Amino acid sequence: MNPLLRRILTLSAILSFVGCGNQTAQQSPPALTIYCAAGLRNPLESVAAAFQEECGIKVQFQFGGSGTLLSQIKVSRSGDLLIAADDSSIDIARKAETAIEVIPFATQTPVIAVKTGNPKSLKTFSDLFAPALRLALANPEAASIGKSVRKAAADRWEALATKTTVMKPTVTEIAADLSLGAVDAAVIWDSLTTQFSDLEGIHIPELDAQTERASAAVLSASTHPADALKFARFLAAPEKGGAILATAGYKPISGDRWSPKPELTLYSGGVNRPAVEALLTRFATREGIGITTVINGCGVLCATMKTMGSTENPKYPDAYYACDLCFVPPVAEQFPESILLTETEIGIVVREGNPKGIRTLADLAQPNVRVGLCNAEQSTLGYMTRGILKSSGLWESVHKNVVVEVPTADFLVNQMRAGALDAAIVYSVNTKAGSAQLEFHPILHAGAKAIQPFAVRGDSPNRQLALRLLDYLKNNRSEFEKAGFKWRGNEAPIESKSIEIPSWLKDK
Repeated sequence: MNPLLRRILTLSAILSFVGCGNQTAQQSPPALTIYCAAGLRNPLESVAAAFQEECGIKVQFQFGGSGTLLSQIKVSRSGDLLIAADDSSIDIARKAETAIEVIPFATQTPVIAVKTGNPKSLKTFSDLFAPALRLALANPEAASIGKSVRKAAADRWEALATKTTVMKPTVTEIAADLSLGAVDAAVIWDSLTTQFSDLEGIHIPELDAQTERASAAVLSASTHPADALKFARFLAAPEKGGAILATAGYKPISGDRWSPKPELTLYSGGVNRPAVEALLTRFATREGIGITTVINGCGVLCATMKTMGSTENPKYPDAYYACDLCFVPPVAEQFPESILLTETEIGIVVREGNPKGIRTLADLAQPNVRVGLCNAEQSTLGYMTRGILKSSGLWESVHKNVVVEVPTADFLVNQMRAGALDAAIVYSVNTKAGSAQLEFHPILHAGAKAIQPFAVRGDSPNRQLALRLLDYLKNNRSEFEKAGFKWRGNEAPIESKSIEIPSWLKDK
C-alpha cells in the first residue's frame, strides 16, 4: 500500500474512534435527581426502571413528605423534578418560582386505613375521636396527606391532633405502623392500602372530598429539562407509566401517547410569525421535541384541514393559532376551546412621506394608485378587508386599483418596501420591523382589528404537550408586545362554537 495512503487511513481511523468516543460521552446523560413524595415510592421506582431501560437515562430519588421536599429544594436549589402527591405542594413550588412545567399523572383519595376486617368497626370521621382508638396521622407540615386530613377536619383539627397517638412525617411510616399493629387506624392514600396485604381502606365523605392529583413538576434549577420532561411524559403516558400505576392500584390521569421525541404540528396564521418563530424554537429545545409549523393564510389552513377529512389523518394539526376569531368557526368541532392571546389593528400602509396622500379607505380609490390586498379566500386579513370595504360601500371602487392579492400580509409589506405598491391594507404588526421606511394609518371602522386565538385539538395525541406550548406562549407576553401586539392572554377561554361572525362580515 502506498505509505501516504496508509498514513491517511490510519489518521482517519484515529479521528473516527475519537469522534465516536466523544459522541458516546455526549449521549450518556447524567442521572436525573427527583424529589418524590414517599407514598409514591414503589410505583415510581418501577416507572424509573422501565424508563432507564427504554431511554438510557438514570434516575436517582430523594423520598420524603411533600413539605420536607419543598424545603430541601429551596435550600439546595438543585434537582430536576418534584413529584408531589397534591396540588397545593405544586402551587407552593410554582409561587416560589422553583417549578415550571407541571404534568399530572394520577389521583389519590385519603381513606381511613385499618387492619383487614375492620376490627374496630370504624365507619365515620367521628369514630377517629374515640378515646381508646390508637390513631396515626402524617404531619401536615411535612406530608400532603396530613394537609388533606387537616382540611377535612376543619375546626375539629386541634382536637384530632391532640388525641393522635403518633404523628410522623411521611404516609408510608404511619401505614407501616398500622401494618405492624402499633396503632389501630391511620389516614393514608387509598392507593397505598394496596401495598399492604393486611390493610383495607374505608371511604368516608369528608375524606373523599379531599381527592388530590399527583403531579410531576420540572424544577427551575434543572440543567436537563428535556430529559426531565421526557421522564414526566413517560410517567403520564397511558401505555408506560400509566399502566404501571394502574397495576399498583393508582387511578392514572392519562397523558399524551408515548413517544421518545414527539412531533407537534402547529398551524398558524401569518400575522403571528414575528412573535412565535423564536419562541417555538426555544420551546422545542426545552421539551426535546420536534415542531412542524405550517404558517399561511387562515383560509388556506382551514381548507387544508377540511381536505384531510378527519383528525385521524396523522398530519392534522395538534394546535391552531388563527389570525382572527372569524376563522375559528370552520374548525370549532375539532378545536372546542379558544384562548385569546393578542390583538392587532388593521390599517393602510404607505411609503415614508406618503407621496400619494393616502390616509383613508376612500383614498385607495383615487386614480393611479397601486393597491395590494390579501386574498379574501385564502387569508383572514383578506376576508376581513373585503368585509370592511363592502360594509363601507367602497369594495368596487377600491378593487379596480388592486394590482396584487396574496395569502399573507408580509408579502404586501415586502412589495411596499420594493416600491411595487403605493398602498396596502395590512396588520399594524406587519410594519413593526423596518417601520422607518413605511407609514401606518389605522382604518376608522369598528371591525378594523384582529384578535388572535390559540386552540388545542380536542382529540390530539399530543394534547398535554400542546397545552404546555400555550402556557409557554402566555409566559412570554413581552415577546408579543415587542412584536407590536396588544396582549389579551389573561382573559378567560371561550367556547369555539359560541364565536359569532360579525354582521359586517356575513355574506360579503
